[in-house]
Amino acid sequence: MKEEAVLRVLRPTLAENGLVWLSRVVAGYSLLFGILYWIRLIGFFPGQLWRFDLMPVHWQVAAISLAVLYPFAAIGLWTLASWGPVVWFICAAGEIAMYGVLTDMFGVRSAIVVSHLAIAMLYGVFKLVIWLQRRERHR
Repeated sequence: MKEEAVLRVLRPTLAENGLVWLSRVVAGYSLLFGILYWIRLIGFFPGQLWRFDLMPVHWQVAAISLAVLYPFAAIGLWTLASWGPVVWFICAAGEIAMYGVLTDMFGVRSAIVVSHLAIAMLYGVFKLVIWLQRRERHR
């Protein structure tokens, strides 16, 4: 009987599994975004904003920062490290500022802004549900 109680406590809940899957999916997207920023930095595609030496300074700063931070966030999210979501949040906040606030400098990319906000809300919902479940379990 006691072993069953221990196993029930150690078995991850649906919300905990959902958070793991969300972290892994966001890790994949973060790696993809990091690769896309690296492609932009090395000038793989022709065009003014696709080569580092032709970019305006504000694009250079943003592209360098996100090219480094996104893969770092991907590693943290994939390994479920506590710092992974924090680094992803920094990247997301940067792109929300770029494409949602500083639109005259970076243009408008509503899909990126909405997706970052949706992921942040979903992450918050999972964390709230997990916190409520743990609180209920320890009563």
